[in-house]
Amino acid sequence: MVKCSICGGAIPELFLEKIKGTVLRQPGSKKQYPVCFACQKKWLTKEELLAKVK
Repeated sequence: MVKCSICGGAIPELFLEKIKGTVLRQPGSKKQYPVCFACQKKWLTKEELLAKVK
């Protein structure tokens, strides 16, 4: 199970270990941040989500 980078909640996986959610990446960085649907509903833009990443 993958955990959300913002709230720490578990994100369910689909077939072949693909996560059911979105993966964010900061410009110029290779690090990826998985984000759950609940956090996507709270913060709508990519910039807001990246500001909330732990």
